[in-house]
Amino acid sequence: MTRLPLHGGDLAAAEFRWGRPAEGWLDLSTGINPWPYPVPEIPPASWCRLPDAAAHAALLSAAAIRWKVAEPARIVAGAGSQALIQALPRITPAGRVAILGPTYGEHARAWKAAGHEVTEIAAIEDGADAAILIVVNPNNPDGTIHPPARLLGLAEQMATRGGMLVVDEAFADQDDSISLTSLVRPGLVVLRSFGKFFGLAGLRLGFAVAPGALAARLEDYLGPWPVSGPALAVGRAALADQEWSALTIHRLEAAADRLDALLSRAGLTVIGGTSLFRLARHVDAAALYDRLGRAGILVRAFAFRHDWLRVGLPGSEPAEHRLDRALR
Repeated sequence: MTRLPLHGGDLAAAEFRWGRPAEGWLDLSTGINPWPYPVPEIPPASWCRLPDAAAHAALLSAAAIRWKVAEPARIVAGAGSQALIQALPRITPAGRVAILGPTYGEHARAWKAAGHEVTEIAAIEDGADAAILIVVNPNNPDGTIHPPARLLGLAEQMATRGGMLVVDEAFADQDDSISLTSLVRPGLVVLRSFGKFFGLAGLRLGFAVAPGALAARLEDYLGPWPVSGPALAVGRAALADQEWSALTIHRLEAAADRLDALLSRAGLTVIGGTSLFRLARHVDAAALYDRLGRAGILVRAFAFRHDWLRVGLPGSEPAEHRLDRALR
C-alpha cells in the first residue's frame, strides 16, 4: 500500500516511518528560516502578567511602520497566522469560496469547517464570481507571484458586489514590492506570517491587515489577549530591526542559490519556490523522498504531484553536505 507523504515538520511521524537517524533529523520540510532572529531579553513581567495593552499597541505600531500601513487599527495580531486563517471564515457570511491552487491546504480546511462551499480553481480568473477568493502570494509550494496591480483590480471588482479577496503573504517578507499591506481597502484582506521569515514559528504570531470595520470584527472574535506577553516583546523588536532583515534577505537569497545548484547536480529540476524553500521535479521523486527519509532528512512531498519535492534551506555547510551526499 502506498503511504501518503508526511505533513511538513512532523518529525514524530517521520521517526515512526523510518526510525531514529543516528545523525538526528535534518528537517527541510517546513520553509522556515534556519537562521532565526536572535531573541532579545524578555522582561520577566511578560511571563507573569496578562499581556499589556500598551505592549500590544506597540507591536501593532511596529508592524504598521514595517508594512507601511497608514493606521495601526487596520492590523490584527493573533497567535500565528493559522489562528487568523481559522477566525476569518467564522466572521464571514457563508458563501462560495474559491482558492487558487494547488496551495497551502489549511485555507480550504478552515473555510469548509465554517460552513462555506469551497472550490479549488486553477486560474485566478475562475474565482472572479465567488464571494471569497483566496490567493497565496508568493504561492506555496511553487512560488508563483501575482502582480499587485492585478490583485488590486480583482479586489476592487469583488468589493463592488460585496465580495472579498484574501491574499496570504506568508512568504512575502523577502520582497516588499509584491506586498499589498499598504494598499488594503474594502474588499481586500492581507495575511502575514511572522514565524517563517524570522525563523520563530514556535512563538506563534501572525497578522491580518484589513479595512477598519472588518479588522474590528476580527479583533472582537479573537477576544482579549490574543498574543502572549513574550510574543509581544519579541515581535516588536524583530519587526523594528530593519538592519537584521536586510542582511537576512541577502543571506537567504545566497542560500537558495546554493540549494538550486545542489539539487541540479543531483539530477532534480528546480521549477519554483521562494528564498525559504525550493520546489524541484524528479521523475522518481517518491523513491527519492523515501531515500532521504531513511537518511534522516525530511523534505516535503505531495500526494497530488508525485514528481514534486519541496526542499527547505539546510542552514549550515555540514547540513548542505549531508543533503548532497544523500541525494547522490
